[in-house]
Amino acid sequence: MNIEDIPFNRLIGLQRERAGGEFTVSLPAHARYHNHLGIVHAAAQLAVAEAASGDWMLRNFGDHAEEFIAVVRRMETKFKHPARGKIFGKAVVGAAVRAQLAADMATKRAWFFSLGVEVFDETGAHTLTGSVEWFLTRRPLAGA
Repeated sequence: MNIEDIPFNRLIGLQRERAGGEFTVSLPAHARYHNHLGIVHAAAQLAVAEAASGDWMLRNFGDHAEEFIAVVRRMETKFKHPARGKIFGKAVVGAAVRAQLAADMATKRAWFFSLGVEVFDETGAHTLTGSVEWFLTRRPLAGA
């Protein structure tokens, strides 16, 4: 699965990109994403942040991605600066989170984990920082 294949992400025009060796998700510059002040709406930024964390999981779970069901449990965010134009989201995941996730995937049937997320606009302004907490559970085995 690709993050762009999720129906809501397709609806809003979310795109996956790779620049400078880093993966991001983005929404293009367009007035349809604006709020009443003419800047990028908070909901559009939240959608990009959530998708960035989901994209990280899909890329890092590799062949194991289809073994799990993942749903967002909670998001905590802080809006830092008005967003203008195209926006980009990326997951920020440290070594400790990666190690804990690998251990949980190997030993648990269900668990929670959080990924850091950042959103920037096309001017380079850091517009949102936060975390997305996911609930993961293994899919039932076929025939079980």
